[in-house]
Amino acid sequence: MEAGERLSQGQSSVMAMLLQPLWTFVLGHAPLLRSPFFPVLFSLCVYLSFCLPFLLLDALSTRWAWVLRYKLQPQSSVSWSSVRRCLALTLYNHLVFIFPLTVLHWYLRPVLVCLLLFDFQSFAWHLLHHRVPWLYRTFHKVHHTYTSTSALTAEYSGTWETLSLGLFAAANPLLLGCHPLTELAFFVVNIWLSVEDHCGYDLPWATHRLVPLGLYGGARHHDLHHLKSKCNFAPYFTHWDRLAGTLQTQD
Repeated sequence: MEAGERLSQGQSSVMAMLLQPLWTFVLGHAPLLRSPFFPVLFSLCVYLSFCLPFLLLDALSTRWAWVLRYKLQPQSSVSWSSVRRCLALTLYNHLVFIFPLTVLHWYLRPVLVCLLLFDFQSFAWHLLHHRVPWLYRTFHKVHHTYTSTSALTAEYSGTWETLSLGLFAAANPLLLGCHPLTELAFFVVNIWLSVEDHCGYDLPWATHRLVPLGLYGGARHHDLHHLKSKCNFAPYFTHWDRLAGTLQTQD
């Protein structure tokens, strides 16, 4: 038993000796690891590292028969021109497509989190103002002046409603520690979705048609709220209304 414990402790010490330098290196390069450049560099470096041994075999297979006998197509050979073409296309794809998508993902992921948080806050705020008659009459009724929505009715609301929803929107990026560019992106997306909700059109390219599985309500969803006033309280997504039993998808 003691021998087994000593063996286990020895293995743990060896692992610690091997992993500690790696962890020290990671801590020393934390800004790089947190940047949108890292996933692209990491992916490219790992890919090329895994390719390198086989490129070496390709080079040796033309000289050593014992390497050639393992080749699936011995009659073919890899030319340097094909290597250059493959490398050029790989670099092109990473720089032109993967890197921009990584940057978008890097900044849009917290934007989505901000939207989800704002959606919950607005749902709770909105439902409360419809369930408590005094709150509805005093604060929210102004927004329901128009039962037929149009773009400019998105911000047709009283002072309390404007300030409270504005506070949610301003506070969320701060609470989540978002980058200033992410904060600006959230404001732009949030304002656009609010205007689209109230635009009065169910267009073929509307956001709710782009998001699958009915997860996003959109203009048709919010138009029904203004028309009936007892359903669809969440501004964007549909999950809170589903859970509360207040979702309505058609007239």
